[in-house]
Amino acid sequence: MVTANNLVKSYAGKNKVPAVDHVSFSVNEGEIFGLIGPDGAGKTSIFRILTTLLLPDEGSATVARFDVVKDYKQIRNIIGYMPGRFSLYPDLSVEENLNFFATVFGTSIQENYNLIKEIYVQLEPFKKRRAGNLSGGMKQKLALCCALIHKPTVLFLDEPTTGVDPVSRKEFWEILKRLKAQGITILVSTPYMDEAVLCDRIALIQNGKILSIDTPALISASYPDKLFAVKANKMSTLLKALSEFPEKEASYAFGEYAHVAAKKDEPEFENKLKKYLENQRIENVEIKEITATIEDSFIKLLK
Repeated sequence: MVTANNLVKSYAGKNKVPAVDHVSFSVNEGEIFGLIGPDGAGKTSIFRILTTLLLPDEGSATVARFDVVKDYKQIRNIIGYMPGRFSLYPDLSVEENLNFFATVFGTSIQENYNLIKEIYVQLEPFKKRRAGNLSGGMKQKLALCCALIHKPTVLFLDEPTTGVDPVSRKEFWEILKRLKAQGITILVSTPYMDEAVLCDRIALIQNGKILSIDTPALISASYPDKLFAVKANKMSTLLKALSEFPEKEASYAFGEYAHVAAKKDEPEFENKLKKYLENQRIENVEIKEITATIEDSFIKLLK
C-alpha cells in the first residue's frame, strides 16, 4: 500500500546532515505500521514526503501505487493526514471545522458519518465550542474526524498522542484498532515505546536512518544479550557502580530500575554482579533476569 525506496532529504544548513538518510520500507494493506523514534529522528520529514507536502532529494515513494511526485493530486484525495501540531482552525467551532473539511473533499458529514460516529459522539456535546478551546484529547479526536471525513484509503498520523493524557492515549489506540478493522491502512509515528507494541509492524528510526523493521515481538526477541533489572537504595550511586562493572555489556537507567546487559559467554554473571555491588557497599540490592523490551532493543541498536 505504501513504499519508500532510498528516500533522502536534507535541509539547508551549515553541515547539511540528512534528515532522511536512504530510508526504505513498505507498508501492507490494512496494517498499522509505526515509525518509532525520538524527536528529530526524521519521522515528520518522511510523513511529509509520503503525503506529498515535501519533495525528496533522492529516492522514490508510492502510496496506493501512485507516485508521490508525479501523482500528488490523486494521493491527496485518498489519504488522511493528521500532523503533529494541531492544525485546525481554532476560531471555528467543532461542527464548522468538520463541515469545512468535508466540503473541501466534496463530501458531507452525513455521507461518511458511520466512519466517524464512534469518535464524534464524544465531540457532539461540544460541537458549538471553538476548536481552540477544546482539551488536548478532544482536539485530537476532532483532528482525527477531519482526517477521516472523506473516507481515506491510507491514514497518516504524525505523533498523534504527544502531550495527551494517558486515558486519551489509550482511547485513541482503541479507535485505531477499529479503523483498521474497517480496512484502513494506518501509518503512525510516535516517540513512545509503549505504543510500539500496539502496531502490527514497526520501524525503529534515529538520525534519519532505519535501524530495524519487524513486528514488535520479533524486535524484542532479537535482543542478543542476557538482560537484568537491578534496583537499590540510591539510583545515582548504583548507576555509577554499574558503569564501572567490567563484565557488563551496557547499563542504563530504566524507570525505577537500572538495566544491565551481560557480555556474551559471561558465566555466573548474576552472582558476579551481586558480589561486585556488595563490595561497592550498595545497599538493598535487587537483581532479576528480564526479557528485553523494544526500548532495550532500540538502545542496543544505537550502540
